[in-house]
Parts: sequence; structure tokens; C-alpha cells
Amino acid sequence: MTDTTGTLDEALERLHTTGPERNGWLTNHAPMAVEALVRHGQAPAVHRWLDQYAHKLEDAPAPHTPVTAGTWREALGDPARITDWTRYFARELGDRPWRDVLAEWWPRLLPGIAGGATHPVIRTGHAVRTLLTTEETAPRRAELAHALGYWAARHQPLPPLTPLAVAPTAAAALDAVPPVPEQDGGIRARLAQLTAFPVWGEASDPDAAKALLTELVTAATHRYASHGHGEPIMLVHAATAPNAVLRTLPALPRALWAPSTAAAWAAAAAVTAAYTPREAAPYAETGLGPEELFERAAAHGDDHTIKFTDTALDVGDPLALAAAVRSIELNPPAYR
Repeated sequence: MTDTTGTLDEALERLHTTGPERNGWLTNHAPMAVEALVRHGQAPAVHRWLDQYAHKLEDAPAPHTPVTAGTWREALGDPARITDWTRYFARELGDRPWRDVLAEWWPRLLPGIAGGATHPVIRTGHAVRTLLTTEETAPRRAELAHALGYWAARHQPLPPLTPLAVAPTAAAALDAVPPVPEQDGGIRARLAQLTAFPVWGEASDPDAAKALLTELVTAATHRYASHGHGEPIMLVHAATAPNAVLRTLPALPRALWAPSTAAAWAAAAAVTAAYTPREAAPYAETGLGPEELFERAAAHGDDHTIKFTDTALDVGDPLALAAAVRSIELNPPAYR
């Protein structure tokens, strides 16, 4: 992606005056969606999209107490400290190369990958993709600070899990994830019910870990085509969360690739357990090409649909494109 219009930086600067949530919990998806829109050639639509999304934005929360190198542990997982965390990472990224900051904090944050319904790691993945593939600008560096700050504030480990039988493939592992007993209420109530996952994703070296993670993103994206109807908005995260980790791997030391894959599997399995339906539904393949498909997602306007279609295009095969069409069909449009 080469954004010669400056639209991405304009959008990020506009968004950095707002907080990562609204109503005390619901995520601000705009930074992730605008990155995907610009990447796929939809920069002219960004400000119109932001105008219709503006009613979902709130001011950044007030600061509490500064986070420091000596006090960060007590602030980890405290959502009241969102702005404190963002300011901490802004200072860190102002003083050090962003890859160094990411490498230090990634293993600290990884155990809380499911926090904030996986949105913080997804936002981090979008920010890192931009920094890896485009010019490093102040708004793009600031976006990484906002993403990491959100993750630190919403950091929430999963409950202890019993290992089940080893699954031979990612698709089989997702099929074998036990649904939570009470599929009702918000994701925090559902994740609290998790007790066991199939064993999958154990890697002996970094390259094997990356291959497994790629397989997981593909399997989760494919699964949405037949199972997305169970909860069309929430189930996109079974694919977009591990894909955020996959996008981040090139920026990380290779020693972190295997634990990253394990954490991505935990996130995908957690979302699957929380929302997957018990029965698959039929779906049809699409004749749309990638560019036309993303144009349709952008015209649809739903933030989750835009982000899921972005992931489906990373996978790129016919079933992934069919899954993206299902997300357009299942999720309510932003533009009416």
C-alpha cells in the first residue's frame, strides 16, 4: 500500500483524539477499518466512512496515574488506565525504535490476547502492517501506541484450560472445540466458562510455527462461510485475531513466533467456543474477484465486514472469498 493522498494519516490524527471504546466496553473499530480501506484502494471513501461512524466515537478517557517502568505490572489489565497506557507507549515509541518496543512488550501482552474481545491485538496487527509496509510517520507510530495501550489496559488471560485430544489440522481443531455451556450474554461471561481446548499448534521451530499460524487463519476464515451465522459479528474475530498475529510475525524476533502461534490458537478457539453454532449452514462460492469483493465490503460499510474481508483477501482462495461474501450477507450494513 502506498497512500499518496495522505488520507490514512489524516484519518488517524482525527481518531487519536478519541478513545478506543465507547459505553465502557464497546470497541472503536475505526482505526482498523480505515487502514484496511486505504490498503485496498478505498482512500476516497475514508472520510465519508468516518463521518457515518462518528456517532460511535467518544473522547479519550481522562488520565489516572502515569505508567512507568517500575509500576506497569500493577496497571496491566486495568481499563481505567487506558490513557495512562497510551501515553506510556507514546513516550517509549518517541525514544526507541518501534520494533524494539514491540519486541519487549509483545511477550508481556500475549497472555492477555483475548482481552477486549481480541480487538486490541487486531488493532496492533493493523498498526504493525502499516509500519512494515509503508513510510513511518508520526500518526502511524502513534497508532501503534494507541493499539498497545489498549491491549495493556484490557489485558485479560483466559482461565486455566485442560488439554483435550491432539487435532491433526487447524480445521479439525476448530471443529473439536467444545462450545461453552451457556451461549448467552457478552463475551466476558462466555470466556469465563472455558474449560478445555484440543491440543493443536505446537511448533518445533519458528518456520513451522508460521506455517501453522497461516493454516489456522485459513481454516478460521473458511469456517466462517459455514458457521458465521452463529454470531456473524463476533465470529469474524476467530479469523481476524490470528491474522493480526500473523501480520506481526515479521516484526518480531523469531524466538517469539512459536508462542505467538500458540496464543493465536487460544484466541481463535476461545471465540469459536463462545459463539459457534452447533450446525453448519450452506453457502455458495462467489464469482467476484478480490478488488470487486472489497469494493462491495466498503460499500456495505460495516466495520467487522471490512476487516474480515481484508483477512479473507489475505487468504485469497475461493472459499475465503465465499466467506467474505457471507459476512456481507450476514452483517447489517452501515449505509442504508
